[in-house]
Parts: sequence; C-alpha cells; structure tokens
Amino acid sequence: MSRERSVTSGVPQGSVLGPVLFSIFISDIDGGIECTLSKFANTTKLCGIVDTPEGQDAIQRDLGKLEKQAPVNLTRDYESGPEEKDLGVLVDEKLDMSHQHVFTAQKANHILGCIKRGVTSRSREVNLPLYSVLVRPHLEYCIQLWGPQHKKDIDLLEQVQRRAMKMIRGLEHLSYEDRLRELGLFSLEKRRLWRDLTAAFQYLKGPTGKLERDCL
Repeated sequence: MSRERSVTSGVPQGSVLGPVLFSIFISDIDGGIECTLSKFANTTKLCGIVDTPEGQDAIQRDLGKLEKQAPVNLTRDYESGPEEKDLGVLVDEKLDMSHQHVFTAQKANHILGCIKRGVTSRSREVNLPLYSVLVRPHLEYCIQLWGPQHKKDIDLLEQVQRRAMKMIRGLEHLSYEDRLRELGLFSLEKRRLWRDLTAAFQYLKGPTGKLERDCL
C-alpha cells in the first residue's frame, strides 16, 4: 500500500479506477470539435483531412480549442521534440522509424537475455513457447505502421530471432534457415509479407470463408 498524497490535478496513475476517472475527467473535451477526436485511457487523438484549406483551418481551430482547455483542466501541453512515442511507437519529425527499430530490438534482446539467464532448460519445448509469447510480440507489435524497409533494419530485427534459435539445444549444427524449417517457423520478414498479402486480399475481396483464407 502506498502512502497518501493529495492530487491537485488529473487522476492517480496505476490505480484500478484511474482509467475510469480519467475518462470522466475528459468527457467534455470534444465539445465544439469539428474533426474526429478519439479518447483513449491515457491519450487523446485529433484526426482530420487537411487536403484543402478549409480542412487545414478546421483542424487548426480544433487544436486551438484543445490548447485553451489545458490550463482550465490544470493540465500542461507537451513541448514538441525531435521524436515522439505514440501508442508505443517511436517516430521522429521526418516520419523516420529507425529509432523504433533500434528500440524494439533492444527491448526484445533484453527479454531474451532474461530468458537465457533465468531458464536452465535449452529444449525446444521450453524455449520456443517462451520466445513466441514473450519476445516475438514485441517484434511484431503494430508492425503495419513501422515495418522495416531498409536491409539494415530488417537484419536488426531478424538478428533477435536468430539469437533465440541459437538458444535451442540440438540445432547448433544447422543454419538459420534450417533451424526455422526444423521448428516449423518462418523468418520475421516472411511473416510480415504474409500479413501484408492477407490484409491486401481481405481489402480487395472483403470478408471471405475459411477455405479461401487457407488457400492464401
């Protein structure tokens, strides 16, 4: 149990009621907003089409309204920086995702290191599920947005899976491709391609039956 502390603005973070209280706190923030305003548990997104001067003026007016509400609600505006984290994804002012690739690889390698130090078994029955559940989701979270395009970034992420496969006993004599084949896995690059093709097929054809998805 933590010690008591008076809260002068916002809601206490980390509590069960925190998200609910925050939703109530910002419930009227979209009053008078012309564009689309999405409210999440801990952030707010303003979206609008700005391909015309009218659209540009509308979103600028909405930004002005939100800025005026900040001091009224005793919240502060964040200053702009060279990079921002948006829903867990790092992006810089030039929409470059290189920082996200490095950040993801470091985080995944850190978790993989914890598994290597904390688990004595090197069997595939133990290490493969741990990798699939604890490591690979970080390498594929929101990948449709920041998927690597340059070879150095592709290799950076693939190296994490290479390291994970080396931890499995009995496959030391095999190449990376043969290890994947032996374990029934695909490279991360092929997994991204499969998801892209699936998304494109569903976009073009709409909802399909199980047989058509299996054929794809």
